[in-house]
Amino acid sequence: MGELHLQPGERLDSINERLRLILKTDGLTFGTDAYLLAAFLRTSGKAAAAELGGGTGVLSLLALTKRKADRTDVYEIQPEFAVLCRRNAALNGLDDRMNVFCGDVREIRGEQKLDLVYSNPPYMKGDCGRENAVSAMNIARREVHGSIGDFCAAADRLLKHGGTFAVVYRPDRFVDLVCAMRENHLEVKRVVFVYPSAGDRPCLVLAEAKKGASSGLVMAPPLLIYDGPDKKTYTSEMNRIYDTCSMDFLFPGTEKSR
Repeated sequence: MGELHLQPGERLDSINERLRLILKTDGLTFGTDAYLLAAFLRTSGKAAAAELGGGTGVLSLLALTKRKADRTDVYEIQPEFAVLCRRNAALNGLDDRMNVFCGDVREIRGEQKLDLVYSNPPYMKGDCGRENAVSAMNIARREVHGSIGDFCAAADRLLKHGGTFAVVYRPDRFVDLVCAMRENHLEVKRVVFVYPSAGDRPCLVLAEAKKGASSGLVMAPPLLIYDGPDKKTYTSEMNRIYDTCSMDFLFPGTEKSR
């Protein structure tokens, strides 16, 4: 593990028994969406991977420690967060398996050799809704530096034929996501809609696409986060996901790794 040197405006969080994470107090935090995407990724300890939009680096740290990838490149456009990704990788002793690049996903020129690309991309259109006061949050949440089509195009450039692209996204833009994937040779193969509790509208969607694949979609049962409208107790499925960092049980018969 690397040495810890917190700077003004930073705090340290423990993610689990193995991971520590430096966060900016007025910046991006670790949320349910990142953990669910990490769990959604299939176990494949030998995969060469990349993350589009690294933020704090937590998603890639989980991917490496939970055997979703053997090594990963992280692309982050905001210089201060690219530095934070590198610091978090070093803090957790993973800097030899996690390379961080500061750059725009629209400028990535891959060699079509990766097994896996994953992303928690900006959910909102650039002109949608009220802007966040903190510019870092605005960039992370809105398509300021690339649309979902740009993220899918980057994945296409990075992945080898048969490689996988996995995304967590907003349900109301699911059609945009699927169209962007197909336009970039990525065919959706697995989907999970996530609901806060029974009776609510979905709050997240997880989608996995395979490059160059034929059509054929497997839809998981709805995943409920909370057991009851008071939203205080996790469902048994969510507890299982937090215990194992896996959603393979939602797709019986398809558990086989890449």
